[in-house]
Amino acid sequence: MSRVWLITGCSAGFGQQVALAALAAGDSVLATARRTEQLAGLVAAGGDRVRTARLDVTEPATIDAAVQVALTEFGRIDVVVNNAGYGSVGAVEELTMPELRDLMEVMFFGAVAVTKAVVPHLRAQGSGAIVQMSSMGGQVTMPGFGAYCAAKFALEGLSEALAAELAPFGVRVLIVEPGAFRTEFGGARMHRSREIDAYRVSTGGTRGAVDAMDGTQPGDPAKAAQAILRVLDSDDPPLRLALGKDAVHSIREQHGRLRADLERWEELSTAMDL
Repeated sequence: MSRVWLITGCSAGFGQQVALAALAAGDSVLATARRTEQLAGLVAAGGDRVRTARLDVTEPATIDAAVQVALTEFGRIDVVVNNAGYGSVGAVEELTMPELRDLMEVMFFGAVAVTKAVVPHLRAQGSGAIVQMSSMGGQVTMPGFGAYCAAKFALEGLSEALAAELAPFGVRVLIVEPGAFRTEFGGARMHRSREIDAYRVSTGGTRGAVDAMDGTQPGDPAKAAQAILRVLDSDDPPLRLALGKDAVHSIREQHGRLRADLERWEELSTAMDL
């Protein structure tokens, strides 16, 4: 049976490619963006299987309205993809608190708001999937990416709990952790904080990599979209799906570091009983 998708951030990148992959599979899509005029290509590709709606994840009224459009036009929602967001680079001291709050509002609270708006419908119908577009930065961080990774860490923690809460109702959660893909992550969608000269020693490499990455990333967003559909069709899907060789390598190395620290300090850590 064909599915109905509600996808945030469809104007470019992963959101656009997931929408195209869903349409190619014969599904229907409510494509959303802050500016719906940017969705003309998806409308042309999907015809009567595409509807569009303005959705700004920081504006609850637009979230509720978009969910209602999907239900009115298609009668149900089967897959929700929380994709809207942007990158950020800057040392913790360099970031202002308003910048950090703005980032969390979009990358964490916005995704949670969309999730909460759709969960009652998925739970009532006893099926569906929530796809959280995280990052390998949801498990691994580096100097200069503290704010971005904090948002992804928070989203992954909440989503892991959500997966256990919704499992009895037949609703699945998939946390997607891409590495470097050929999206606009390093360009217009990247926030850059002010710079403090002292931090060049620790964050200069990260800033340089960000400035040079746009258009050079190895990952193909279209292949990522196909991988997401393949996993959603699986009888035994993972909770987390790493995408890209860099993501697999970095996450595996991080797990090794965590295990090594746990084992090295196990004797002290476990000697805490009264």
